[in-house]
Amino acid sequence: MSKTPSTSYTLTFAAVVCVVCSLVVSSAAILLKDRQERNVLLDKQKNILGAVGLHASNPDEIASLYASKIKELEVTDAKLPLYAREENGAPAAYAFPISGKGLWSTLYGYLALEPDGDTVKGITFYKHGETPGLGAEIEKPWFQQNFVGKKILGSDGSLASVAVVKGKVAELIAPDQQSHFVDGISGATLTSKGVTKLVRAGLERYEPFLKTIRKEQQ
Repeated sequence: MSKTPSTSYTLTFAAVVCVVCSLVVSSAAILLKDRQERNVLLDKQKNILGAVGLHASNPDEIASLYASKIKELEVTDAKLPLYAREENGAPAAYAFPISGKGLWSTLYGYLALEPDGDTVKGITFYKHGETPGLGAEIEKPWFQQNFVGKKILGSDGSLASVAVVKGKVAELIAPDQQSHFVDGISGATLTSKGVTKLVRAGLERYEPFLKTIRKEQQ
């Protein structure tokens, strides 16, 4: 007849099992957190690179290209983050974060300008909760490519920004104003309005810095 384990043995065994399980769970959580943080960083770097016209496919390439081409800065009295693409020691583009409300979510991305402080180099959106096939089209290359080459300054030198129209620019906007507009997304009017607002808001925040680089170009 087998001997029944004592109460103290049972409690000790249970305590050991709990400690071992907690250590395993804690270790897994730490490892997972590190991986998640690295993925977030890589996604940020990938989107900054994309905005300034650089592209890499795998994590090692992204990290290497970012380290060799991007200089992280802080500008204006508010210490706003800025990312400068450098080529042969000179700035080739400037990128900065943009964010604002869409239809269902806050949209996050990066907008980049050429060294002239007027011409759009590129734009990316990396985080949102918009409707697939509608507002979510903001993350697609066809939409983002529409911004490339657009101008943020009006003919008088003031900030005109770049707006998303409801429809086709070629059909709705006068030729001399088309450089300030991009085609909209069918069925995503509120998301498009959100993009228009957040692009302008981002440009307004960075306008003090942009004015300084424009003066340097003169």
